[in-house]
Amino acid sequence: MHRSILFFWLYIATFFINQSYSHFEFSNLKCVSFDESYCSFEYCFLKSINRTYKYGSLKAKLYQVPINNSKVTIALNQRLNGFKPFLYNVTFNACQFMKNRNKNQVFLFLYSLFGPYSNINHTCPYNHDIYVEKWPTFYMNHQLTTVLPFPLGDYGLFTNWYSDGIKRASVNVYFTLK
Repeated sequence: MHRSILFFWLYIATFFINQSYSHFEFSNLKCVSFDESYCSFEYCFLKSINRTYKYGSLKAKLYQVPINNSKVTIALNQRLNGFKPFLYNVTFNACQFMKNRNKNQVFLFLYSLFGPYSNINHTCPYNHDIYVEKWPTFYMNHQLTTVLPFPLGDYGLFTNWYSDGIKRASVNVYFTLK
C-alpha cells in the first residue's frame, strides 16, 4: 500500500519536473532605412522600466505617401553557430493580407506578434508614419510560449519592407527564450 502511494507521488513529481517554463527576453532591435528620402526611423529602441516590464518601440517616418503597394519578407531564424532558418521564411503582399487577414494563418500569426501594438491595422493606402509602440515582453512571452511554443534558444526575426518593388527598410528583432 505504501509503496503504491510512493510511486504515485514520484510519478506526479516527475511529471511536474519535466514541464518546462520558457521566458521571453528582447536582446536587440535594429532598424535600417535603405532610402533616407523615402523613409527614416525617428526612433528604434528597447527600454527596461523595471525587472518585469520591458518593451520595444520604433517609428518610421514616411516621406513619399501614400503607399499603395507594399511587400514584406519575414524570416524567423535560430542562432546555432550563426543564424539558421528555423520556422518561417515568407514573403507576402501586405496590402492584400490586410484586406483578408484570415486567409493565411502563418501570416496572421506573424502579424499577431506585433499587430496589437502597431498602427498597421488597416488596408492600403498608408499615408501616415508607421509605429510599433511599447511592444511588451510579457505579450511576446505569451505568443511564443503558449500560443505557439518555441524551443529554448536565441532567435532573430528579420523583416524587410518593400514598396513599389524596392527594398526600403529592414527591422530585425533579436530575442532569447530561456
